[in-house]
Amino acid sequence: MTDNAPILGLLLDVDGPIASPVSRSIAIPSIAGDLVELANAGIPVAFNTGRSDAFIREQVVPQLLARGLDATARVWAVCEKGAVTTRITPEGMGEITVDTTLAMPDAYSAAIRELVESRYSEVVYFDETKRAMVSVEQLTSISAEEYAAVRESFDADAAHVFERLDLGYEWNTERHPDADGAVPYRIDPTIISTDIESVRLGKDLGAQKFLDLLTQDGGAVPQSWRTLGDSRTDYAMADWLHAHGFDVAHVDVRPADGVPDTPYPVRYHPTLIHDEAGAVYLGRWVGMLRGDENDDAKIA
Repeated sequence: MTDNAPILGLLLDVDGPIASPVSRSIAIPSIAGDLVELANAGIPVAFNTGRSDAFIREQVVPQLLARGLDATARVWAVCEKGAVTTRITPEGMGEITVDTTLAMPDAYSAAIRELVESRYSEVVYFDETKRAMVSVEQLTSISAEEYAAVRESFDADAAHVFERLDLGYEWNTERHPDADGAVPYRIDPTIISTDIESVRLGKDLGAQKFLDLLTQDGGAVPQSWRTLGDSRTDYAMADWLHAHGFDVAHVDVRPADGVPDTPYPVRYHPTLIHDEAGAVYLGRWVGMLRGDENDDAKIA
């Protein structure tokens, strides 16, 4: 770390810790304000998300711009778990870069779109904004319980499409190779969606791509990091940073899923979850930046 390196870098999942999983938007005003204060002070920030760039453009960027994001801020969106990257500036989103080698086959995408339209349109919608992944998401008019009741059925139907097209896939702990023995794809259910994707995608790939972008940008790369997420897969950000020699602590805003043993610290709020917990930790990081707080090891 150089003398002028920022005190922290931030890799942030969006759904859950930043955007409300209910409204699918930034619902707590302090979140955007704290993000902008951190970014304007030189803290590198990446939204490392399974969301599309369209979602970030519509739900996140306007709030950052409204709160005065500086031209010097180092903010990126690393979307679709590493397949899509773009920088965020006071002018909005920059050029979109898509790694087409990570995209789902067109025939599979078309089959899932038809499946949603024919059997599941009253519960989910097909996300037409995805450039590499195939995602279906719970309608906001449907309760979490109603969605949970049909998600496994949808996932099973999505698996049958893989088999019909002879495409190898993994789903939970099961692996189903194609005729050549390959397993290139994955079914990844979340609390509000099912993502169907290349097995090469993941929050670890997102972390790697963000560090590459920071290096290409020419600015200092911090040695200390915070990662923020609401699922077990989000730990992969911290795993990657730790494996590459960075000091990192992970904040889990939905620890009820289980906190794994890790070689780095894991933080979580004793009572709050989702964006309410995310807002508290962002506020603490602003306090650390200002010198008002020593660290985020304990939050009551």
